Amino acid sequence: MKKIKIPVEVSARHVHLSQKDLDKLFGKNYQLHKIKDLSQPGEFAAREEVELVKPKNSITGLRILGPARNESQIELSMTDAIRLGIDVPVVISGKLEQVKSYLEIKGPKGKTKVKAIIAERHIHCSPLEAKKYGLKNGGQATVEVLGMRGLIFKNIIVRIGADFKLSCHIDTDEANACGLGRVCGVGYLIQ
Repeated sequence: MKKIKIPVEVSARHVHLSQKDLDKLFGKNYQLHKIKDLSQPGEFAAREEVELVKPKNSITGLRILGPARNESQIELSMTDAIRLGIDVPVVISGKLEQVKSYLEIKGPKGKTKVKAIIAERHIHCSPLEAKKYGLKNGGQATVEVLGMRGLIFKNIIVRIGADFKLSCHIDTDEANACGLGRVCGVGYLIQ
């Protein structure tokens, strides 16, 4: 069995917004303010945050990730969904056609309803990396995270993009289960 070292990154709850929803929440033609780059080229954490509005157990300080997307989506963990008392599907980020769960978010200038999901764990890679490691877009892979609470994650969706850089993204529930640090650790792609 061949093992290839891969960064494993923790994707905490966050929201991606379309320009239309940014305008509703922050004002017409609003532009996000970058506070730091993320590992995938062109993506960043914005200074702006919103509030996820529920009658009970609201979430404040929900970070916006940029740049603006074609369609808005809220990404939560299963623990977040249970705490909020909502049923949220596990789907591939950005594949929102069948998603029927909406949550209301509030910004300084208004409110809007946005589709909510639990993002499938996934691997980002460039076409060159995919060829090198024998990965296929939409295929599945297995990653082992070592350590005292090490785990093997199966059924990880492979996402190939020209601007992608090799990394595995898991949510906070999965990171906690394997004792991974808050932001990033190392795993091994098992082939």
